[in-house]
Amino acid sequence: MPNIRPSAYLRNNYNEVSEFCHSNMEPVFITKNGHGDLAVMSIEAYEKFHGRYELYNLLDDAIEAEKAGDFTDYDDFITEFRKDMA
Repeated sequence: MPNIRPSAYLRNNYNEVSEFCHSNMEPVFITKNGHGDLAVMSIEAYEKFHGRYELYNLLDDAIEAEKAGDFTDYDDFITEFRKDMA
């Protein structure tokens, strides 16, 4: 279940929010005037999330390249790679 708090809670309980984010690796959602405003998370959780996002983008690019026929055969790639490394 998401952890949702008003902006005043963040202002008054920063250390508690920080501890929650670090220990649970989950964001705290901050509302402003009753509406969603921010998602606060630890740097470690953000880096993990961002890394996963980048990986998914690379996988999407690879899938699109394969559909378009724009890819190199594995054996050809290894042959060229070994030639370049020599």
